[in-house]
Amino acid sequence: MNPDDVVLKFLAGFGAIFLLFTAGYKETNIRELQATLKQSFLPATLGVIVPFGLGFLLCKIFNFPFLECLFVGVVLMPTNIGVTVRTLIDFDYLSTKVGSIRLNASILDDIACLFMLAVVMQMAVYHEISARPLLTMGGKLLVFLIIIIILGRMLPTFFGYIQKMHVEESIFAGVIMVALLSAYLAEYFGLHAIIGAFIGGLLLSTIPIAKIQDVKDKVSGFSYGIFVPIFFAFIGLSVDLGALSTVGLFAALLIIFALAGKVIGGFIGSRLVGLDSYDSLIYGVGGMPRAGVELVVIAIGKDMGIIGPEVFSAVILMVAVSIIVTPIALKYTIIVKNQTSRNV
Repeated sequence: MNPDDVVLKFLAGFGAIFLLFTAGYKETNIRELQATLKQSFLPATLGVIVPFGLGFLLCKIFNFPFLECLFVGVVLMPTNIGVTVRTLIDFDYLSTKVGSIRLNASILDDIACLFMLAVVMQMAVYHEISARPLLTMGGKLLVFLIIIIILGRMLPTFFGYIQKMHVEESIFAGVIMVALLSAYLAEYFGLHAIIGAFIGGLLLSTIPIAKIQDVKDKVSGFSYGIFVPIFFAFIGLSVDLGALSTVGLFAALLIIFALAGKVIGGFIGSRLVGLDSYDSLIYGVGGMPRAGVELVVIAIGKDMGIIGPEVFSAVILMVAVSIIVTPIALKYTIIVKNQTSRNV
């Protein structure tokens, strides 16, 4: 790896950290999530189990190694709600019951994905499939969470002192400090920096001082104006189109399984919590897009040598297709729902 690649990879690492941090910081509110957890839990659970199972099964059919199969399953778990939200807003569906459940379930999708990522990473480190990696990961995660809980209890006081300083940009600097500290702590305990960054964002999601609009705008500008684009550029440059041409059938089936898994799992889960068939389909289709957490996960898998260039390139293609297809399919589904309601 030449020096330019090393620098790009280093900056892309910060991009991954701030991508996950802003997901927890801006797009999540723990208190709101707790209020709708019971209603969102079952749709979210089936919405990650079915895609995970389909991804794992597909890779086993193509005789990929066990850990690579697990990693692909994990990659299919999360949902990029940003792609879905725009369409839901256009049709006044974001504030509806199905929109609320979809929004909160996407957060649970990401949390489940990051937990499974930690498990698979520990298996990769210990090169064995047994209780040892799980116990080791569980112990590290427990210590990490204890420290994070203590940190979370200290943060309101910390930001209270920062506010009293009346120093320009002090709150923004405090938010960035929390992002980097939580990422460092996760890395120190053998998890991954992105897991810590996401949890750090969750901690700040309940502190009003840290989430005033001016600070959120600056955090977005800092993240998406500098580091996140570098991460996406790094992912794009890592795609091997030659490798993709050798796994055409696998790539096509991966796209089908990834999209169908979210629709099927989401439809069944939302039907079980009382949504009608149309709203359940809207919920399922709204879970199809991927464009954030999964890119970070697949980049980690490639960096660890678990994911090969063929699978990596196929996943990137799946992400691109999901971003294009979801708004079209979701718009059509909502229009059919509205037309049916008027006819009735």
